[in-house]
Amino acid sequence: MPIQPATAAVSAPTLVVVSPPPAEADAQAARDAGAATPTTMATFDAAIADEVTERTRAWFAIHRRDLPWRAKEAGPWAVMVSEFMLQQTPVARVLPVYESWIARWPVPSALAAEEPGEAVRAWGRLGYPRRALRLHAAATAIVERHGGDVPDDYDALRALPGVGEYTAGAIASFAFGRRAAVLDTNVRRVLARAFSGVEFPADSLTAAERALAEMVLPRADQDAASWAAASMELGALVCTAKAPKCSQCPLVELCVWRALGQPAHDGPPRRGQTYAGTDRQARGRLLAVLRDATVPIDKSAFEPVWHMAEQRERALAGLLADGLAVRLPDGRYRLP
Repeated sequence: MPIQPATAAVSAPTLVVVSPPPAEADAQAARDAGAATPTTMATFDAAIADEVTERTRAWFAIHRRDLPWRAKEAGPWAVMVSEFMLQQTPVARVLPVYESWIARWPVPSALAAEEPGEAVRAWGRLGYPRRALRLHAAATAIVERHGGDVPDDYDALRALPGVGEYTAGAIASFAFGRRAAVLDTNVRRVLARAFSGVEFPADSLTAAERALAEMVLPRADQDAASWAAASMELGALVCTAKAPKCSQCPLVELCVWRALGQPAHDGPPRRGQTYAGTDRQARGRLLAVLRDATVPIDKSAFEPVWHMAEQRERALAGLLADGLAVRLPDGRYRLP
């Protein structure tokens, strides 16, 4: 996903709803009629896309949440930490962990100087703890390759451990104001409904989605970065998965899904997340024992938190394989 060279910033126009002049009435009617047609490469209407991005950005200017990683003084490292933590994790759970993390490790070099196990310990119960190891590895790479500063180039970001397509685009956009298509679950849902007329996007990101996102993306860096943040916020607060608040949406008059009568998802059943009794829960229980321990522990220390021996052994093996636990020569266990 290339980042375009910087261009002159274009300020977001003020949204004013007025009746179109007679000379524009036919064009407006055509756009209105086209709003009920799912967008394809052949039917893409740049004027509608511009109005979607402008309305969303105007809404965001009023309704954006005051989050610490959005503060002007936060800096690229704060943005990077937040992006790692927010993957599959709601903001409310991230905030306290993020704040303690940044207080302890305000720059990449501070984290890189610690053992990886300390990152896992500080990660607490956010879930998916391999993200902590990857963030530690990324901090180490930033120190070794970039003098301790988070790089502002997409390809350099993409080359860091644990930084995928989405995360590199998000850091480039949110931390440096670069033009990049940022496609998280919320943005994909907004695009699917507003342009494609479907309730949910495909389970996996498709080439068609990438192409649509690039076509919708404003050309100016500043506007593109604003759209990325605004569309993500719109999906998180209004265009939600379970109970979309269409009456509060700035795109209600432009949304193809709404114009088509909000057809229900007709693709494969959406995968639900189960947790109770799973190997993932067992791993979490065992990892909590390791996090709470100040010295290496015997294997027997895991038994009280998970009584099913076979599953406990499988969970421990998984922690060892993922580098989240280390078995010492004397048979005891500790964080890496």
